[in-house]
Amino acid sequence: MHHEQHLKSSDTIRDIVIGMSDGLTVPFALAAGLSGAVNSSGIVVTAGIAEIVAGSIAMGLGGFLAGRTESDHYTSELKREYEEIERVPEQEKQEVREVFADFGLSEHLQHQIADEMAKDKDKWVDFMMRYELGLEKPLANRATQSAITIGVSYIVGGIIPLSPYFFEHDSQTALYYSCGITMVCLFVFGYFKSKVTGQPAFLGAVKVLFIGALAAAAAFIMAKLINAA
Repeated sequence: MHHEQHLKSSDTIRDIVIGMSDGLTVPFALAAGLSGAVNSSGIVVTAGIAEIVAGSIAMGLGGFLAGRTESDHYTSELKREYEEIERVPEQEKQEVREVFADFGLSEHLQHQIADEMAKDKDKWVDFMMRYELGLEKPLANRATQSAITIGVSYIVGGIIPLSPYFFEHDSQTALYYSCGITMVCLFVFGYFKSKVTGQPAFLGAVKVLFIGALAAAAAFIMAKLINAA
């Protein structure tokens, strides 16, 4: 028996990717930059935790607002479609026929399907939302779930580069450990992110690793330059 494999829960995976990628990269760059300016890991930990808290709230709020905007947009378009099938039903039927014309159905079938669909307004509107506007009904509490997923993923990602600073007093030494741990995590994260999104896994892993390393190196060098000035 043939089983088709498709990516499920794409919205949740997208939220995890957003939170984890920023969580791994931003606190890592911050820790690297501070390590270039101060010797105490305590300062790095304090600033890092503050950034993770602020970043997770900001990212979560962004996810919440995006989810609410998506839901509000869907509701607005749904209301408009109901109004249009009442006000200009023939025009809406024509739009149904155009959809099936693109599928290659005969003109006779186009009219037959449009007339049959018009008998059930809810199914008619649902069809128009999906195939005319390309909109899927958002899940209930989507905005809240998105905010929590992004925020928690950011925290998890942010703790990883910061963790060596909890155990090593010298920030320079802690930075070496942080680089090693974070580079591995960035590579693994990039690999699995590319796998679930159907992209070349190794190339995706290298790209994520390169971006994280570049951000950290830029922050470290800038801190050194400012500190030396």
